[in-house]
Amino acid sequence: MMVPVISDDELASIDKPELLAIVQSLRDELAFKQKVIDKITHEMAVLKRLKFAAKSEPFSPEQRSLLEETIDTDLAAAQAELDKARAAAKAATPADKEAPKRKRLPPELPRTEHRHEPEDTTCHCGCALKRIGEDVSEKLDYAPGVFTVERHVRGKWVCASCETLVQAPVAAHVIDKGIPTSGLLAHVMIAKYIDHLPLYRQEKIFGRAGLAIPQSTLSDWVGTCGVQLQALVDALREELLTHRILHADETPVAMLKPGKGKTHRAYVWSYCTTSFDPVKAVVFDFTESRGGEHARDFLGIDTNVAGSGWRGTLVCDDYSGYKAAFAHGLVEAGCLAHARRKFHELWATNRSTIAEEALEFFRLLYDVERDAQELATDERRRWRQEKAVPIAKALKDWLEAQRARVPDGSAIAKAIDYSRGRWPALTRYLDDGDLPCDNNWVENQIRPIALGRSNWLFAGSLRAGKRAAAIMSLVHSARINGHDPYAYLKDVLERLPSQPASRITELLPHRWQPIVS
Repeated sequence: MMVPVISDDELASIDKPELLAIVQSLRDELAFKQKVIDKITHEMAVLKRLKFAAKSEPFSPEQRSLLEETIDTDLAAAQAELDKARAAAKAATPADKEAPKRKRLPPELPRTEHRHEPEDTTCHCGCALKRIGEDVSEKLDYAPGVFTVERHVRGKWVCASCETLVQAPVAAHVIDKGIPTSGLLAHVMIAKYIDHLPLYRQEKIFGRAGLAIPQSTLSDWVGTCGVQLQALVDALREELLTHRILHADETPVAMLKPGKGKTHRAYVWSYCTTSFDPVKAVVFDFTESRGGEHARDFLGIDTNVAGSGWRGTLVCDDYSGYKAAFAHGLVEAGCLAHARRKFHELWATNRSTIAEEALEFFRLLYDVERDAQELATDERRRWRQEKAVPIAKALKDWLEAQRARVPDGSAIAKAIDYSRGRWPALTRYLDDGDLPCDNNWVENQIRPIALGRSNWLFAGSLRAGKRAAAIMSLVHSARINGHDPYAYLKDVLERLPSQPASRITELLPHRWQPIVS
C-alpha cells in the first residue's frame, strides 16, 4: 500500500510513535518494491542466458525464429515491468544510460502533417504570444501494404513581455517516445494473435512494403503492449467473475523450454459468459499443466477457506480437475454435447443400433432447445419443462434398461455410464432458464487457439503464454461483441495511456464505444 504524501506542516506535528510507524511503513514499501525489482532483474538475466543457449540448440530456422521471438518479447515485457517498478520506488531508471539514437524514418515514405498549437495565443498577462519555432516528431503508421508517416508539429509560442513559453503537450502514447502509431501496434498484434502470423513472417511482409522492421523491434513492441494491456485484462476477469453462470474448458498447446530439446503439454483455459447472457466476455488463462488448482486459482477459490472465491454454476465437461471446486460449493452443470458425442462415436465407427437409438433422444432434446433459444429466461424454463423434461425422463429410463442388457466394460456400457453418472449435472439446465444445455459456446471461443497451435509450438515461457492469453482475451471478447478487433485494439491503445484507472472498465470490449470525431 502506498504511504500518503505528508506535507512539511503535517510532518512537524507528528509525534514520535506515529513518525516511527510511518518510517517503518516506508521501509516495508521500499523493501517490497526492491524485491519486485530483484525478481524481474533475475528473470531478465535468465532470459538472456536462454537466448544465448537457444543459438546452440538443434532447431530448424523457423523453430529458432519462433523461440527467439518469444524470448525477445519476454525481455521487452520484463523491461517494461522493471521500468514501472523502478519509477514507483523512485530508484535509478534505465535512463541512467544514454539511449541509442533512433534512425530517421525513410524520407521517401508519404507523410501527413498534424499541427498542434495552443488553443489561446494570448498570454495570461494580456500580451499576444509570438511563435518562435516548433518541435517535430514522427510516428510510423501502416495500412496493409503501405507505410506512411505521421508528422506531428508542435509550435513554440512565447510572450515578449513576461517570457512565458506555451506549447501544446505531447500526447501520451502506449510506448513512451516510441515511433509506431497505435494503428501499427494493433496491426502487429492482430496479425500475431488473430491471424497467427509469427513476427519473423511479419518482418518479411513489412520488408515487401518498403520497410523491414526487425523482429527484435516487433518483439519489443508486443512485450511492452502486453504489459500495458494487463490492467484491462485484469478488469475483464473481475467483471467475468460477477456473473452467476460461466462456461469453462481447456485445450492443450505444446511448450518448449531451451536446453530440454522437446516439448511438453501446457494448457489454455477458457472462461466465458453464456450465449444467454447480455454481457459477452471470454478470458483465456495459460498454465504449464492441466492441474485443477489452476481453475481454482482463476476463480479465486481457496479450498482451505470456506466460502472463498467465485460462487456460481460452472458449465463444463467431466474433467476431474473441477471436482475440488464443486466440493467447495460451486454448482456443476454438465454438457449434453459431450454425452451425445460418446454415442455418436460408436455409431460412426460401427453403426451401433443402440447408439443410434440414444442419438434420437438427443436429437429430440436439441430440437426443443433450438426452439427455446430466442425465448426470455422464464419462458425458456417453462418450454423446457413442458417439452424437454418428458424426453429426458424417457432417455433416463432407456439408459437404465439398456445398461442392464450390455456387458460391463464394453464401449456402449461406458457411453451409457457417462450419462448415468452425470445425470443431475446433465439435466440441471431443465430447471434454470439461464443455463445452456451444453458447453459448445466456450468450445467455439477456444477454437481460434487450436488454429494457431503451430505458431504456439515453441512458446518457450510461461510469460509468453500468459501474454498471448491476455491479448487474445481482449481481441476475442471484442469479436464476440460484434466489434472489429483491429478497430477496438487501435482505439484502446490510443486511449489507455490517458485513461483514469477508475474508468478503465469503459474500455472493456462489451462496454467500449468508439470515439466519434
